[in-house]
Amino acid sequence: MLTHALIFAVGLGVLTVGGHYLVEGAIRLALLARISAAVVGLTIVAMGTSMPEMAVSLGAAARGATDISYGNVIGSNIFNVGAILGLTALIRPIPVTRQTIRLEYPFMVVASWIVLLLSRDGVIDRLEGAFLFFSICAFTVYMVRLARSDMAPDEAAELDRAVSRLAGDSGGVARAWGKYIAIVLVGIALLAGGAELMVRSAVAVAAEYGISQRVIGLTVVAMGTSLPELATSVIAARRNEPAIALGNIIGSNIFNVLAILGVTSLIVPVPVTQGSINIDNWVMLGFAVVLFPMMLWGRRITRRDGVVLLAGFVAYMFVLVTGRV
Repeated sequence: MLTHALIFAVGLGVLTVGGHYLVEGAIRLALLARISAAVVGLTIVAMGTSMPEMAVSLGAAARGATDISYGNVIGSNIFNVGAILGLTALIRPIPVTRQTIRLEYPFMVVASWIVLLLSRDGVIDRLEGAFLFFSICAFTVYMVRLARSDMAPDEAAELDRAVSRLAGDSGGVARAWGKYIAIVLVGIALLAGGAELMVRSAVAVAAEYGISQRVIGLTVVAMGTSLPELATSVIAARRNEPAIALGNIIGSNIFNVLAILGVTSLIVPVPVTQGSINIDNWVMLGFAVVLFPMMLWGRRITRRDGVVLLAGFVAYMFVLVTGRV
């Protein structure tokens, strides 16, 4: 057990470092491509913090541990809303923008509902995976166009200055592109290596102690791969920018169910256990739905709301770990 735990911890560390390099490199490349900071926040940061989930789900599917793949996606979404948003709201109440209520949040709820419906026959097949992946591509293109159309002149000027600084620090635009592409490739390599170690140890623990891969994926693996979202949200709250946390979590949850589950099931059809069909999917959707009155009332998620979210997450973990669901 100690050996497996050590391998898991090393894999998680490598995964975290790889995610950091990937996000940093991707943000710089986006700026070099003259994509604004607003667009970067809506798309690349949310996707980048979900890359550990992507790496682990693909690695698990490649090893035939599809229960871990599915549990990792659903468990990460539950952890994001219940634990991360709950903790962030306890640190500092989270303001909610009108665009979040009218566009991003409804899309997250619809995505969660679609996954629940697609999984009812016990498998997410390749055709359904293609539909999920097409949906995240369409959503990303729409968000990029929306943000670009709203770019103010001062924001465009700031973008030009950011590109000039990056080029100057790297000795020219061409060298800057080469530098940050290399950083992204290093990040991808570290993600792949860390994911392999995490999945290998998780599968070994499940086999040795008779714990189902579903439970392993929903708990330890999901929490481990969600550490980038946790770090991003807590740091944002401590810097008095808690609104970043909500955008990051909603964007990550959309990316998890559409991109990660979509890509994974395109490669290998993902079976869904009866426990996930009857319990886990509904818990994920329930956490998404309960956010609506919290966001609508006073346009902020309060500390009291944070307590409710954390209590709900702890209750779900208790019944899951004790084998009651």
